[in-house]
Amino acid sequence: MTPETVVQIIRDAFLTAFWLSAPILAIGFIAGIAISLVQIVTSIQDTGFSAIPRLVAFLAGLLLLMPWMLKKMMFYTAAILSDLGRYAQ
Repeated sequence: MTPETVVQIIRDAFLTAFWLSAPILAIGFIAGIAISLVQIVTSIQDTGFSAIPRLVAFLAGLLLLMPWMLKKMMFYTAAILSDLGRYAQ
């Protein structure tokens, strides 16, 4: 296995991890901004008020995006395993 192959495998792993985590992180970012704006408008500074809706947003996003994430992970895993003989050389 050449160093270029190793770099390509690691690059693909990082890109897959990035594309899998980006939508969830974006949902958390948007939920955090919205909750902060509501807290500023209503002057509520309760930590439970900011944490619980953000967790609900993360959970809803995870449940909605799970089929897409699983498809993307299965495609990546199948690509790695299909080239396993090439990596052993």
